[in-house]
Amino acid sequence: MMLTAGSISLSDSLVDFFNQTGFAGATWGNIAMILVAFLLLYLAIKHKFEPLLLFTIAFGMLLTNLPGANMFHSELFAGGHIHWGSFIQDAGLLDYLYLGVKLGIYPCLIFIGVGAMTDFGPLIANPKSFMLGAAAQLGIFVTFLGAYALGFTPAQAGSIGIIGGADGPTAIFLTARLAPELLGPIAVAAYSYMALVPVIQPPIMRLLTTKKEREIKMSQLRPVSKTEKILFPIIIAVIISLLLPSAAPLIGCLMLGNLMKECGVVDRLSKTVQNELMNIVVIFLGITVGATATAEAFINVQTLSILVLGVLAFALGTAGGLLLAKFMNLFLPEGKKMNPLIGSAGVSAVPMAARVSQTVGQEANPSNFLLMHAMGPNVAGVVGSAVAAGILLSFLG
Repeated sequence: MMLTAGSISLSDSLVDFFNQTGFAGATWGNIAMILVAFLLLYLAIKHKFEPLLLFTIAFGMLLTNLPGANMFHSELFAGGHIHWGSFIQDAGLLDYLYLGVKLGIYPCLIFIGVGAMTDFGPLIANPKSFMLGAAAQLGIFVTFLGAYALGFTPAQAGSIGIIGGADGPTAIFLTARLAPELLGPIAVAAYSYMALVPVIQPPIMRLLTTKKEREIKMSQLRPVSKTEKILFPIIIAVIISLLLPSAAPLIGCLMLGNLMKECGVVDRLSKTVQNELMNIVVIFLGITVGATATAEAFINVQTLSILVLGVLAFALGTAGGLLLAKFMNLFLPEGKKMNPLIGSAGVSAVPMAARVSQTVGQEANPSNFLLMHAMGPNVAGVVGSAVAAGILLSFLG
């Protein structure tokens, strides 16, 4: 009898142990999301698709979907608010790290690093680039209208539209404020499409331009003085922040980083924000954004719609810059015409979009060197996407 009782006790203990493991609580949703995380890890490691962020997003997605791990609790952020009353008692590790996303800290810190790694010289040398960068934001606003027509709320539609800016930190900054429930799908879409720039853009570029237009050679840009490079971030930060205060966090941080680089007196700070700070923040940002991609938030028709609308936004942004460049050429004298391919770099996937302009241009004319010309619209796109986010936040926030 004692052996039997002992056997029952051992059996009960094994059952209790199994019930406490993640295997007992696993659902088909968890399994599907873990497989998605594996796929993203494969793309990041094997094919190097935006690995710095896609890798960390994928691992965060893996952690949040492991049953029983209790590392992230979406209910603590339900309704777009932080429920501090339950936070101290129930929060897991990723909940604390997610505060940097929710409060808009990580994207702004990344923009300091981006600013410190950006050369605004090509934009200063060719101010027309500002117009091309602005035209490339067409995809954001057209997709906003399309998403709203499909039944998304205005806030959700604005967050989906910002994918067209091809700027991951800006997409995260805006979505965390307007539609945090969509943060996972939008972040994955934004960074995936940024990685696919060399695949998505060339067909659109060839479709909307003639071979003769793609062969246009542009004259060398004028030299830009150090004084101009120092004054530029100060002037832009002041003007845009006064016109659009909601864009001040992103624009201010972007220009702060750039001023660190150009002034030449804080090299240690400039190197720190380009390297150590950027690397640390990218880790935290990626893992916590991935943590929001739970099965409930990701596996639905809404997510598929976001992925489709994201491609549309990106394609329209590419087309917007190209078409404006073609239009401007109607009024420019022969010898001063722009190669329309540089307009496609107005989406702010820096510097990948500029490299695609260079590649497609050299296919048509091997002696074409468009990279520096394309960097003007490219960095203008960074400013343009931040301004577009500020506009959407002003109207919808």
